[in-house]
Amino acid sequence: MYFCININVMSKLTSLVLLIHSLSKSERKKISTILGDGKSDYIYLFKIIDRELLSDATEIKNRFAQHKGGAALNVTVSYLFDTLLDILADLRSEQDSYFSLFNMLLQAKVLYEKSIYKECFAYLDKVKTKAAHYGNFAILLIAQKIEMEYLLTLDFPKITETELLDKQFKIRNTLNKIRKINEHTFLYELLRHRVIYKKQKHDFNDLIVSEISIVSNSGFNNFEIEKNHKLFQSNYLMYIGDYKSALNSLYELNNVFEKNMHLLSNPPAYYLSTIEGVLESLRTMRNYEAMNYFIEKLSAIKSSSNHFKIQILCAVFLYKIFPLIDTERFAEAKELLSQYGDSLFDKSSSLAPARYFKLMLYEAIIYFGNKEYEKAKKKFFKVFYNGKTSMSIPHYKAARLLYLMSLYELNELDDIGTEINSIRRDYGKNICPVEHAVIKFIRGRHGKVSGNVPHTDGNTTRADLQLLRIFDFTLWMAGHQSNRQ
Repeated sequence: MYFCININVMSKLTSLVLLIHSLSKSERKKISTILGDGKSDYIYLFKIIDRELLSDATEIKNRFAQHKGGAALNVTVSYLFDTLLDILADLRSEQDSYFSLFNMLLQAKVLYEKSIYKECFAYLDKVKTKAAHYGNFAILLIAQKIEMEYLLTLDFPKITETELLDKQFKIRNTLNKIRKINEHTFLYELLRHRVIYKKQKHDFNDLIVSEISIVSNSGFNNFEIEKNHKLFQSNYLMYIGDYKSALNSLYELNNVFEKNMHLLSNPPAYYLSTIEGVLESLRTMRNYEAMNYFIEKLSAIKSSSNHFKIQILCAVFLYKIFPLIDTERFAEAKELLSQYGDSLFDKSSSLAPARYFKLMLYEAIIYFGNKEYEKAKKKFFKVFYNGKTSMSIPHYKAARLLYLMSLYELNELDDIGTEINSIRRDYGKNICPVEHAVIKFIRGRHGKVSGNVPHTDGNTTRADLQLLRIFDFTLWMAGHQSNRQ
């Protein structure tokens, strides 16, 4: 029993450390002001984690025990964690319409419980007006239903039947909008899932038919419907390789966002995803000059979330790096890498797992391109060994292939054989032509490359194209072939 409790305490402490280290300057200042300079256990715990940048849970536990003797760490951790969440939630109500609307709903409920009915209904009216303005139909529905509940308990004071029917009609209308939006969101989520897990084109037919039906029968103009439609359209077009049409759809989606900036969630995750989609399409088309405009768009995204700011910074770095890697300007890429050391890489643990491993992958590619093969090998191994469940399949397979190539460059023959056998065992028949060509090339390292090295022509598979967008493996093989000749 004690062991289980100890595990839970350490897990909660780890979460507390992540929470404190993710605080923005404004959040840290506000929290420090509220907590003050008291001698309480939880204030001491906050200070050693925040000011001394401690992150190891065992070290923090030992420091706390030395200073506070027999004080209960689990109670202190839980209290501080809950206190910080309360403070952060209060701060969000000043910055985020979603938080502020919920706060107003709670205020309306308090007023009702205190029998201050006029002010209660006035607050509910404010919530309904603001929720409609921000397109937040979920909160609008809650406000409408609370209003009806209160009117019922008060025996419908001064409400005619016509007015009651009108309120019920508005609730049905809100429910219909939520249903349509949810149906469209579900379709987009299914599309993304099938794209990630590499379904065949015919697996998308049912989604396309349903998506067309929802758009044509939605019956109302709505930001969420339009946003989901463009997201669905652009993602499908990118999946089938129609990058020019996908780019046009993404441009249209960006215009939808920019006309409705007040409706964006905080943080604006979908907007970030859209800009990244535009940049990915431009990179695929090798239109590097046009990428600069949208990189500036990324840099201009505002958010009160320190965590989200790191995601944006990572995206900016990656899309600045991609043109350099694609054109083999690895020395310039390494210089840019050094510029982002303090601002990004030192805080990379705050990144979402998939983004973190993608960042590590391209860092390793920069080392590889600069012939720092030992560094690259270690980084590639870390990426594919630890990122299997967090990375996309193409990025995982690319990391594994690049690890094998690093072994080749270092002439580590025993490890090469072991890794090739491991790849063949893990992938079986799912090895694509590019992977097969690299393995064949490395196996025959004392001979010449066969004529089967794939190129990005009409016969190249989709899996090949995905790998070649990450790193040009055919160019690497061709370079080594020319060196031998």
